[in-house]
Amino acid sequence: ALRNHWKKSTFGACLLGWGGHWLYGKHCDNLLRRAACQEAQAFGNQLIPATVPLKKATVFLNPAACKGKAGNLFEKNAAPILHLSGLDVTVVKTDYEGQAKKLLELMENTDLIIIAGGDGTVQEVITGLLRRADEAAFSKIPIGFIPLGKTCTLSHTLYPESTNQVQHITNATLAILKGETVPLDVLQIKGEKEQPVFAVSGLRWGSYRDAGVKVSKYWYLGPLKTKAAHFFSTFKEWPQKHQAALMYLGPTERPPEEPEEKPSRPPLYVRLYRRLRSYWSSPKEFPQEVAPEDWEELKLSTIELSIATRNRQLDLTRTEDFMDIYIEAESVSKGEFVHRGSQKMRDPHMCPEGSQCIQASRCILQLPEGTEGSFGIDNEEYEAMPVEVKLLPRKLRFFCDPRMREQMLQAAVQ
Repeated sequence: ALRNHWKKSTFGACLLGWGGHWLYGKHCDNLLRRAACQEAQAFGNQLIPATVPLKKATVFLNPAACKGKAGNLFEKNAAPILHLSGLDVTVVKTDYEGQAKKLLELMENTDLIIIAGGDGTVQEVITGLLRRADEAAFSKIPIGFIPLGKTCTLSHTLYPESTNQVQHITNATLAILKGETVPLDVLQIKGEKEQPVFAVSGLRWGSYRDAGVKVSKYWYLGPLKTKAAHFFSTFKEWPQKHQAALMYLGPTERPPEEPEEKPSRPPLYVRLYRRLRSYWSSPKEFPQEVAPEDWEELKLSTIELSIATRNRQLDLTRTEDFMDIYIEAESVSKGEFVHRGSQKMRDPHMCPEGSQCIQASRCILQLPEGTEGSFGIDNEEYEAMPVEVKLLPRKLRFFCDPRMREQMLQAAVQ
């Protein structure tokens, strides 16, 4: 029978092998979920005093992320862990783009903020958070990130790399329960009229970004769609130049980190004694003149400009705060453009050889009148316009895997 029906037999064997591999993968995923739930249950079984309220966790879930699969991924892999951990979980699902910014304005006090989605969801939540009138207090709330989107840049910094999606999601959720945090820089990007937008990765403006947006249009070419998008973009006027004027300030010294626990207030008689002593002993200080800011100006013509935080190469012990401004040379051949475009799809803020790198704490980007195109701010599209970009060092604290934090500290010592 096998000899007479070898085509059907071969097809049946392949189908049976694929089905067995698929079932084995599902079984392994269930084992990972069970192990993560057992670890989370250990947190939920801890005894707390009756007078201490449960910690409140507010989850901002974007069900449309990952082509509409984010809701199912969250319910299967992250929600059981959060509920078993003993947290008072409130899940807020967004229905349209920009809704998270409005919901953050109405959010009441919470102990944890958890973002379940991709780069766009992160950008919306931190923008809504830092636009609040009481952002100084709310920015101290630790933030957790569950990577469910198509692009999750922060996950490379916060969690170990994993090829298994279920393991990656469960590791990120467990990291929130373990409580280790790292401070991340934030970019404040402000136009002439618009409200400021905040980003944790950076801003891109140029030909590589414009071509990368069109990759999905060539889906029918399969693995060649990335090269095709960059190849067809070379049919425009070549070389593609983006001209602007850039003013910037250099890096700033990092102040010492404030202790999380404030010392107890001294008794009344001690405070009175200190105030009287300072009043009678210290001379009156005259206000010091503030030195003018040393702005540097640069005329640029580039194929792409990117302004990125140092969150990808996080150094917890550095003594200066700055962002990286990459100005890529405009003299690029069409072949190099297609090759580098594929690399930039994997690492958007890659800086090729021959590019100019500037370290700055603040910059102003002036565009010529009539400039068309768009910015990419944390992989979200915004109209290109003159903007001021300001670094907010160590503005937000994100939960991270303890292993990643240990690696950062060991790398800093070496």
